[in-house]
Amino acid sequence: MESTRSKIILVDDMKANLTMGKDLLRTFYEVYLASSAPKLFEILENIVPDLILLDIVMPEVDGYEVIKRLKSNPRFMDIPVIFLTSKDDDASEMEGFDLGAVDYVTKPFSGPLLLKRIANQLLIVRQKNELLASQAVLRNHANSLEVKVREKSEEVSDLQNAVLATVAELVEFRDRQTGGHIARTQRYLQALIDGMLREGVYKGEVSNWEMDYFLPSAQLHDVGKIAVSDRILNKTEALAEHEFEHIKSHTEFGLKIIDKIRENVENESLLHHATALAGSHHERYDGSGYPHGLKAKGIPLQGRIMAIVDVYEALVNDRPHRGKKTHAEAVEYIKSESGSHFDPELVEIFLENEKEFAKEALL
Repeated sequence: MESTRSKIILVDDMKANLTMGKDLLRTFYEVYLASSAPKLFEILENIVPDLILLDIVMPEVDGYEVIKRLKSNPRFMDIPVIFLTSKDDDASEMEGFDLGAVDYVTKPFSGPLLLKRIANQLLIVRQKNELLASQAVLRNHANSLEVKVREKSEEVSDLQNAVLATVAELVEFRDRQTGGHIARTQRYLQALIDGMLREGVYKGEVSNWEMDYFLPSAQLHDVGKIAVSDRILNKTEALAEHEFEHIKSHTEFGLKIIDKIRENVENESLLHHATALAGSHHERYDGSGYPHGLKAKGIPLQGRIMAIVDVYEALVNDRPHRGKKTHAEAVEYIKSESGSHFDPELVEIFLENEKEFAKEALL
């Protein structure tokens, strides 16, 4: 009987690394070992793996050249590649992500952490394939099977949400300082939106939003953190200026990731909100934010809303360099930043509904 276990190719020019990697992976996966790029492509003549673990520094052909060849071949371009390397500088990580790697793990690595990252990537691929299959079914039957189309539309929506949740969980798994951040921000967003609708603030714009898409899309607001180095993301000491600049790049990288998702997901409403949230939640009302220095109403409304939610959530939870603040202290800070960091109209709504935030913070 053919094995149903996922196939993984481990590529490394060091025999000790191949042995250690095989010992770690063989309990869960069907593992193939390649000591060089030519050996990898020999294996690929006979099998198409579910994932490739790829070293960067190798003789003859390095990992960067290997991934370029993989991504240029329609047969291999969709295979997720995780770089597994001793190179830990920011430029190397960014180059790897720009070339199409899905993750970047530095050596020496934690065995359980590597297994978790592999499992998450395989789950994303599986759900993506299910999503594409469901969309194909919808296209084929849309004209004649209206009832089934409605049922499948709900299924596609569920799958899209599952993909988003998986991606968001992957980000949270890497950022040990912000566990539960995404779930809490969704609850705070709901509370703030409900208050806006009750008071009629920006009601004309918000009432046109499809909330079934807006709230799930919020899961992607920090997706760009997947490109932030582990050692910076979880650093407990004060960040150097260049490290903070690296952290700030997560907004622009998040936009790149959402554009990549857009190639395979047809729901523009969902991705419209995700783009606005990921790209503008660190802009400031007075124009001093990033990445584009947008000002006042020039900042998408989604970003202005998320700015309040994101800051409140950060203040009332432990973060590196400081302990958490009380709810009252967080409320006072947001009030003090009205007109500078935050939209004054939204601050008023927040102040009117701050008890809801306090209640949600306890969940």
